Amino acid sequence: AMLVLLYLLDLWRLNRALRRFSEPLLLTRTLGGLSTTRSLLRFLTLRHAFSFAVLALAGPQLGTRVEEVKAQGVDVIVALDVSNSMLAQDLPPSRMEMARRALAQLVDRMKGDRLGIVVFAGEAYTQLPLTADRSAARLFLSNLGPELVPTQGTAIGAAIDLAREGFPEEAGGSRAIIVITDGENHEDDALGAAERAREAGILVHTIGMGTPQGGPIPELQRGRVAGYKKDREGRTVVSRLNEAMLEDIAAAGGGAYVRATVQGTGIDALVAELRGMDQTETGTYRFAGHEDQFQSFLAIAILLIFAGLLLGEGSGTRKRTIAT
Repeated sequence: AMLVLLYLLDLWRLNRALRRFSEPLLLTRTLGGLSTTRSLLRFLTLRHAFSFAVLALAGPQLGTRVEEVKAQGVDVIVALDVSNSMLAQDLPPSRMEMARRALAQLVDRMKGDRLGIVVFAGEAYTQLPLTADRSAARLFLSNLGPELVPTQGTAIGAAIDLAREGFPEEAGGSRAIIVITDGENHEDDALGAAERAREAGILVHTIGMGTPQGGPIPELQRGRVAGYKKDREGRTVVSRLNEAMLEDIAAAGGGAYVRATVQGTGIDALVAELRGMDQTETGTYRFAGHEDQFQSFLAIAILLIFAGLLLGEGSGTRKRTIAT
């Protein structure tokens, strides 16, 4: 509305200036006349053309586009140790943080695969059922920690069994479990669980977090180290990486063992193992985005520009030549 008022004011000033310049009759014969209505219509047409052009540049999107995407991949469930020993800092910044990095890298490298997450300490829980949605997996990464499992310990066998049960019974193709832990198993028969998984056609890989020299287990208060865990005699408890256990689990499960270091999480080696497995075709509906609608607005803008240019500002009357 403000633009229209400004335009009308400018048009009024122009007409007044022209009337001062010449007599109305002579001005009409010389310039052919100026049509206020026609000029205003031209202005409004071009103004609307500009508005539609701006809308087109904004990239309007309406509705959603959902399509079925078929991809080649494998099914992988990660069993992640979230026990207190994973807070040890012998693998800086900590075993837990390095485990999060390994899982994040795995999520980034999974193209067409399905991923699930099991967390465990003294007990095991399914944190994320098997899914092709990588964004869902990323949501859990920052919250992975000892507080997820109230019972402390390292029940690797229970985690492997729960992960094995997380695969659909009717599912064929390639399946694998990746256990990320420091290997301090005190709870159950991890080797037996790995063998059961292998008998079900599921490979078990392991990633070792920590060092053979080990490190103390921090006790945190409000996110800060307030001390270190001690035994009944008051001695500081040192948690060490049990590589022999993790190698045995991988061997029993028909998989591979890798050790995380400050140079890398070791996940790339396991991704290579996964890519060496038979890739099965999976189909799932995924949200792909919104439908672009800028074309309609751009077409309207172009039509209005041409219409505005054709209108002109004259009255439309034929000019007559005045004989002198």
